[in-house]
Amino acid sequence: MGVVEAARAAAREQVLVAMLDIPRLLAHPAWRAGDPDEGRGVGVLLVPGFGFGDLSLHLTGTWLRNRGYVPTGARIGLNVGCTTELVDRLEERLRAHVEATGGPVVLFGQSRGGGLARLLAVRRPELVRGLVMVGSPVLDTLGAHPSVVRVARLLARLSAAGLPGLLDEDCFEGTCYDTNSESMARPLEVPALAVFSPNDLIAPPELCADPCAECVEVGSTHTGMALDPELYELLAPRLAAWARAGEDAAGDDAAVREAAVAEETRESLSLASTA
Repeated sequence: MGVVEAARAAAREQVLVAMLDIPRLLAHPAWRAGDPDEGRGVGVLLVPGFGFGDLSLHLTGTWLRNRGYVPTGARIGLNVGCTTELVDRLEERLRAHVEATGGPVVLFGQSRGGGLARLLAVRRPELVRGLVMVGSPVLDTLGAHPSVVRVARLLARLSAAGLPGLLDEDCFEGTCYDTNSESMARPLEVPALAVFSPNDLIAPPELCADPCAECVEVGSTHTGMALDPELYELLAPRLAAWARAGEDAAGDDAAVREAAVAEETRESLSLASTA
């Protein structure tokens, strides 16, 4: 890639440039069409990317809500904290949303948020219906663009200087890094989707292609991925299938419980008649 092409590509990764795609998304059939009962009340926990908060996934939440899902934000503030601490906080949010919605929920994470969501899915698979990772370099958490890594290391230095709530050096080469790297390498026990793009200058596609997930390529930039109609076109059938599978499983569990109760009743009546 030449200097001019690289400069143009870098410009496309700017947030304000990515936001120019919002009108195209809102006018697209992938946004406007949809069955309001498709989600069957399934919960979705939305985890934002590095340096972003819940507002960055507001449109994703709106799209989900219009289709009958129950989305909620991660409520971790800007995603700049210690990995282990953030996963601990997300686990609490996950447990609360499972209780609120009555069953396992979908984890949806963008960029670093996808990595955090994967760690959470490995930790608590019984609470997770499915996992969506959007532009998430889960095969090498430090393999993002050098400019992003420099910002992360600056946060670690600020943390060492006494500023709370930030990444620290332990997240790069200490116990936190070792523990989470080991967890990130563990196979998933839940259905998963990894979305990446050859036009992504932040998270190289080869680092996002999780071998435990269905891997799908889109054409957007990194910052614009959650604003790309192509993402929602591929999400719709997969999320709907997860919602149906969960409902079927709940029905099967109920049938098993009813059969067990009926059998216990028959045994009780039989014992009573022979007494």
